[in-house]
Amino acid sequence: MAPQPLAAVPSPAIEALLDRAFGADRRRRTAYAIRGDAAPLPTLSFAVIDAGVLIAALLAFPIALAVDDGERVPLVMVGPVAVAPERQSEGHGAALMHTLLAAAGDAPLMLIGDPEYYGRFGFTAARTGQWRAPGPVERHRLLARGPVPDQAGMLGPA
Repeated sequence: MAPQPLAAVPSPAIEALLDRAFGADRRRRTAYAIRGDAAPLPTLSFAVIDAGVLIAALLAFPIALAVDDGERVPLVMVGPVAVAPERQSEGHGAALMHTLLAAAGDAPLMLIGDPEYYGRFGFTAARTGQWRAPGPVERHRLLARGPVPDQAGMLGPA
């Protein structure tokens, strides 16, 4: 059950998994406002299929940090990372993250998530302290990895 490209998975199956993992009201979260209407990046979005059933997915989106000096810095927003509730603690989320990191190389990545979990993959809040989001976000959960700016700016669609 190695991760495979998400592109082969029908959209309704992805949406159903995301609803199960995060609730039907998930679209009200700040992450959705940050990425806007962007489509997932096909080379950085992955799925785990077991016996023909989608059990885990990682979607990555193109976004940008509009730095206060006027520059727009492209970033990749990692997430959602969703695992079917009954299949959690089996390592599928970690497998998806390792697959993403191998594919992303040294790309500038960011996410909103648990620092203890994502810290093991090199994500930290060390450079995101001046970033703003178009909605509520707990500062310690705004994480980044790679060559991201340590500058004030607003996160939003690419």
